[in-house]
Amino acid sequence: MQVDEATVRRIARLARIRVGDNEARSLVSELSSILTWVEQLGEVDTDGVEPMTSVVEARIKMRDDVVTDGGDRERILANAPRAEDGYFVVPKVVE
Repeated sequence: MQVDEATVRRIARLARIRVGDNEARSLVSELSSILTWVEQLGEVDTDGVEPMTSVVEARIKMRDDVVTDGGDRERILANAPRAEDGYFVVPKVVE
């Protein structure tokens, strides 16, 4: 895929990146070669390949999903800037 300078400037504007004239000209060839490489990835046969999250097979240890109060209300509330009647006190944010 070929990218022109106008496309580079549009991408830069959308990404809120300041790009100078010399930079824009050099980015034309860089982005074009990157997009050509990405197009080549579409040619790879991935039929039958299972999706994976790691190159090493790993099983996540599961634990029981149990609702608790955290164990120690007083210790938890000790971290709060303000607490009252066993609850966190936060400033009002909606008028």
